[in-house]
Amino acid sequence: MNGLAEAAGCFALTHWVSRKTRPGFERWQAAALRRFLDRDLPRASFYGKAPAHLADLPVTDKALLMARFDEFNIHGLTAAQARAALERDGRAGSLTVGASTGTSGNRGLFVISEAEKYRWLGAILAKAAPDLLWRGMRVAVILPQNTGLYDSARRSRLIKLAFFDLTAGPESWRGALEMFDPTVIIAPPKILRHFAAEDFRLRPKRVFSAAETLDPVDRPVIENFFRLPLDQIYMATEGLFAVTCRQGGLHLAEDSVFFEFEPAGEGLVTTLVTAFRRQTQIMARYRMNDLLRLSGQACGCGSPLRCVDEIVGRMDDVFRLMSQDGPILVTPDVLRNAVLKADRRIDDFRLVQSTPSSVELRLPPTLADEAAEAAHLAVRTLLEMRKAVATVTLIRAPLPLETGRKLRRVECRLEPAR
Repeated sequence: MNGLAEAAGCFALTHWVSRKTRPGFERWQAAALRRFLDRDLPRASFYGKAPAHLADLPVTDKALLMARFDEFNIHGLTAAQARAALERDGRAGSLTVGASTGTSGNRGLFVISEAEKYRWLGAILAKAAPDLLWRGMRVAVILPQNTGLYDSARRSRLIKLAFFDLTAGPESWRGALEMFDPTVIIAPPKILRHFAAEDFRLRPKRVFSAAETLDPVDRPVIENFFRLPLDQIYMATEGLFAVTCRQGGLHLAEDSVFFEFEPAGEGLVTTLVTAFRRQTQIMARYRMNDLLRLSGQACGCGSPLRCVDEIVGRMDDVFRLMSQDGPILVTPDVLRNAVLKADRRIDDFRLVQSTPSSVELRLPPTLADEAAEAAHLAVRTLLEMRKAVATVTLIRAPLPLETGRKLRRVECRLEPAR
């Protein structure tokens, strides 16, 4: 099957699955997962044989994957070989090698086949913009690093794709972006917000936030500027995990990934993911670092795929503090809400835990003093209510656009918990 036929096949499958009932979908998913465990997983030497049940497999993570990279891909490609391929053209024979941006910690690597690349294209088109496809699309992807994933889109006559390097800075490619006149924009929320602040001349039909946590404070600014609802693509080195439907529901990609949910407190969960449609680099019971708030109700669009109300942030950015009663955790959403609800004039901030007992709140000097003091008080009050032993320091300083790292308004800079 050639590449575009693979994409078309996956596009059709994604649509077909989205019309099933939840019980019908779960039967289909269970059969697809079983097929993966029996046929694909044993081809990776880390596993070697099919398990009786998914739960019999060990939990994996990025550190294990990178330490034993060759044992998780069926071609035995080592991490060193993958990095060397990345330095050249991102090709290792017939395979494509890609990497995470590395802006949130250790850089992760992935390797996929040509068929998988086109399947990814078919799935994302079916989920993100099926109604735009037949009219032709001009897609602007604005991310810190181009990967071979997008090559498949460039070979389709229905899609014109342009990649703009975030790390080069928006002013270096503003003219080219405006001339390209994209119908679809995929970019981190801080860049979409920058477009609004600098009044970029853009008229897209669909706008997607990607690659960073979408904070509630950014959504109205971006939507008011584009006069469009802001959708999300939740995607990581590990795969495509969720896309917003036309009704506004952020649906997990359960048609290609099996999710196991682990409670993380405050009504949040973390996930173990098993990508049952990947056949080159096997990913089973892989621990993700993101905190999700699951929706308790089905989406109005009728899809059987469950929805996420919010991607709250990274588990690494949970504040870890001491209290009179022992260690406590405070999640990014609780901290963010304390700042933003203190005064409606606050639309940007940084809250950083720099030591086990010290927190810095950074606010721009242009913000009114009473708003800054209200936010400072709100954070201190929150931590006092949790009986945390911590000093909160208010710093008034500009908050410039950073293109070299992910925006994390709430950030824990302690060594990761073991």
